[in-house]
Amino acid sequence: MYQAPRGTTDILPHDQAYWRYVEKEVVNICRLYGYQRIDTPVFEDAGLFVRSIGEETDIVEKETYSFRDRSGDLLTLRPEGTAPVCRAYLEHGMHNLPQPVRLYYITPLFRYERPQAGRYRQHWQFGFEGLGSSDPALDAEVINMACGLYRHLGLRDMVLKLNSIGCRNCRPQYLKSLREYYSRKVHLLCADCKRRLERNALRLLDCKEESCFPLTEQAPKSSEYLCTECKGHFDFLKKYLVILGLEFDLDHRLVRGLDYYTKTVFEIYPPGEKGAQSTVGGGGRYDNLIEEIGGQPTPAVGFATGMERMILNLKRQNISAPTLPQPTAFVAFLGQEAKDKAVAYAAQMRREGISVILASGNRSLKAQLRHANGLGAACAIIIGEEELREGMIVWRDMVKGEQQRLSFEDALSLVRSRESGGES
Repeated sequence: MYQAPRGTTDILPHDQAYWRYVEKEVVNICRLYGYQRIDTPVFEDAGLFVRSIGEETDIVEKETYSFRDRSGDLLTLRPEGTAPVCRAYLEHGMHNLPQPVRLYYITPLFRYERPQAGRYRQHWQFGFEGLGSSDPALDAEVINMACGLYRHLGLRDMVLKLNSIGCRNCRPQYLKSLREYYSRKVHLLCADCKRRLERNALRLLDCKEESCFPLTEQAPKSSEYLCTECKGHFDFLKKYLVILGLEFDLDHRLVRGLDYYTKTVFEIYPPGEKGAQSTVGGGGRYDNLIEEIGGQPTPAVGFATGMERMILNLKRQNISAPTLPQPTAFVAFLGQEAKDKAVAYAAQMRREGISVILASGNRSLKAQLRHANGLGAACAIIIGEEELREGMIVWRDMVKGEQQRLSFEDALSLVRSRESGGES
């Protein structure tokens, strides 16, 4: 028997209430801040991710789903959402629009990584990007928007961690100091970190191996090497976060896992948890990314959060999602002639925008009403031989268990009242 591929999952009907709840809050928060939706292709030129994410990242080295199509082009299933948005920003001339351009997306991502709680090889991500401004107030807006989303969902006591990793001007000196520090401790490094020491020293701080964690405690701090511009940017950001009433922890080990970040980086954790595997969302500034994929220098900042991670934390905090609407009416029948009339009545109700379930098969009336109750239908319309002869129906209130004989037109008025939320 076929099963879903490892690292993927089916979103079944009983979980859809959480997904619709999260999506609704996502759309609401984007509306409040003026972000507009963008949808990009599920696959892109593989080179886009090599240039943007970095060849030395785990994503490019180990986790992408790449393939050649029939034309021989090397394509990659989208492993992250920012680079495609930047590509679209360039391709469609959005630099000519009033800046910053505010965009958001809800999209599946694909990474060949070890499946874990709230993270799959195909997982869904919500992200938003502010492109075209270097103002630290935009960084603060993005962070406030992210925190606001979790707050609107009802998630409590989320922890915001913050750092600045500098820019092209000041980072080289920091990297030199970082390499000198770790070079004295090579014998303590895991195999991946020994390789990173030569090829991508910043990611030494992002190592997931517990044996490497203690080394990061005494490692040089990027905040001590910031140039005047980066320090000023970071100071203003912290001031704006205080104005917004957001508490944050400074964490010199925070670098994020993608090479395109500059200056601001931040992550948000559930209460009492830490480490990359518990991060609910994060982001930062990427002022060089658009230039690296062929555009003019364009400052930008963004955030992304896993949909599954949000839903997992909603359940952990015992937050229930609003139930999805149930069918308003159920049409039951006894006999073939009554079934013919039931088909016609159900069709008429749907034309009027009423949610209705038509009984199927030839089950007993008791079984049909049990089915209606299981579906959560508010009322049932019952048609039998006697009702057919008299041009009537039986209208049954499934909540109160009361019923009465009515014309179909009168019953339809009652159903309309239920559909609009009124009382019978």
